[in-house]
Amino acid sequence: MKNAIQYTIVPKDPAAHLFEVVLTVQVPAAGGQVFVLPAWIPGSYMIREFARNIVRIAAQSEGKPVALNKLDKHTWQAAPCGKNLTLTYEVYAWDLSVRAAHLDQTHGFFNGTSVFLAVQGQEHLPHVVDIQRPDGDQYKAWRVATALPELKAKRYGFGTYLAADYDELIDSPVEMGSFELATFKAHGVPHDIVITGRVPNLDMARLSADLKKICEAQIALFEPKSRRAPMRRYVFMTLAVGDGYGGLEHRASTALICSRNDLPVKGQKEMSDGYRTYLGLCSHEYFHTWNVKRIKPDVFAPYDLRTEGYTTLLWLFEGFTSYYDDLMLVRSGLIDEAAYFKLVSKTVNGVLRGSGRTKQSVAESSFDAWTKYYRQDENSPNAIVSYYAKGSLIGLALDLTIRAGTKGRKSLDDVMRTLWQRYGRDFYEGEGIGVSEADVEDLFEEVTGLKLKRFFDRYVRGTEDVPLGKLLEPFGVEFADNRKNQKPALGIRTSREGNDCKAVSVYEGGPAHLAGISAGDILIAVDGLRVSATNLESLLARYKTGDVLMLHVFRRDELMTFTVVLAPDDAPQAALTAQAKPAAAARARTAWLES
Repeated sequence: MKNAIQYTIVPKDPAAHLFEVVLTVQVPAAGGQVFVLPAWIPGSYMIREFARNIVRIAAQSEGKPVALNKLDKHTWQAAPCGKNLTLTYEVYAWDLSVRAAHLDQTHGFFNGTSVFLAVQGQEHLPHVVDIQRPDGDQYKAWRVATALPELKAKRYGFGTYLAADYDELIDSPVEMGSFELATFKAHGVPHDIVITGRVPNLDMARLSADLKKICEAQIALFEPKSRRAPMRRYVFMTLAVGDGYGGLEHRASTALICSRNDLPVKGQKEMSDGYRTYLGLCSHEYFHTWNVKRIKPDVFAPYDLRTEGYTTLLWLFEGFTSYYDDLMLVRSGLIDEAAYFKLVSKTVNGVLRGSGRTKQSVAESSFDAWTKYYRQDENSPNAIVSYYAKGSLIGLALDLTIRAGTKGRKSLDDVMRTLWQRYGRDFYEGEGIGVSEADVEDLFEEVTGLKLKRFFDRYVRGTEDVPLGKLLEPFGVEFADNRKNQKPALGIRTSREGNDCKAVSVYEGGPAHLAGISAGDILIAVDGLRVSATNLESLLARYKTGDVLMLHVFRRDELMTFTVVLAPDDAPQAALTAQAKPAAAARARTAWLES
């Protein structure tokens, strides 16, 4: 293909976790071609410096070596040369996550941001990648899963794939190995489910049926008339492990990690908590197909992957996605009202637990994602608020506010559809315009006819708690905080470290904080009785609120003694419950949950 950027990637040494990449530029820049590897991956707002994993790199042209000059931590420039400049480099791939690359004898996975150097100035050209099988008989059964269109490869086979440009290339992760595979159609569009890892008695038929319901519900939300999906094909890629959770969205696929115990088992019809969580994760990442992969903040149109991209709108792009992920489970009939309200209650309690919500707004949390949310420490509950969790409650509150204020004529669904029509539907076919921070509030008011500045000032730009009790009442949902007669507590979050009990976070204003206990302290004894990794709760159960106890801890290698006055556990206990009456409220609730 004339002037196309060409890559060959091969799992060169799975035991050493090394991919080899060969990059050929047919017409390099006359003054010396510059190559850049991204510093971060869209959807994960943290500088990760993927170039640190390049362990060897060299260039040549027409069989002769070409000098490479490293300009900064992720940029190289080749000396001027003729046609067909070729770079050969190795990438260390041992990051078992959805964000980077991983390779061993069981499978290979990579995001393009980790392995494909960009050819500066030629990112708009077609990019061809030849994905090769590792050498050895043990890899003959391996297949390839990716949303990239096949060029000369067969579906699920090794060979050449074509991306329209560099952005599509790095937005199409690749899984290779021996995996379980199933395909279903959602409103006519093929969707693949790929499960890598050992999962005995995996019920792929149930998983396909359930994901089909979720996908069709989301397509119908954005395109209620045409039912047109924004992609020609979609791939769910899941790595099943002993204990794990995570996902990352892409324009026509998602990469997921889950516990194998979360996946459905043949013959078991009940909805386990783990399976519901996994379906919620799939729903979340699939919703991003519209909200953030095509409807984008203007600072992401286009991305600058060399440095941070600051926006105050992640509460909308991640928070609203978190609102709709569980809502789509109930709308698609996979869970009932009671299960949905239980999930919302859990989110409410998580947000209310940390005092950081009184200090940081979700707009500020969005802007500070690079330095605070993605770099959390022991004090994070006291310092920050999650734009995912509180953002989802803001989405819920706006939905309820709009429905009540317009007597059911409008909803948050209408706002999302307008965003889609103006900014997302033709994003990759048109100029790729993103939504600005200044436009968001105006668009809400235009679509709904409501004045919402006070709402945005208080809950988005401000730090007030969303008044869910008041907002839920017209929909026949009771909001109750059941913090009554709670057991005494220290006001800390602990973790197991061997057989020791370690204070991970100390909640501001709690008994431990007031006594002087710090995160990182190892709890040794309560009133002379040993604290183990598992018995702290049972030890405290013998006391009542107001009791004074002696707590021994190790801080580093020093033994310390603290006097603690126990207080009631102030962990939020919010619970949402649907009410049968009045009938008008029940009808409004049905219209909301079954739209």
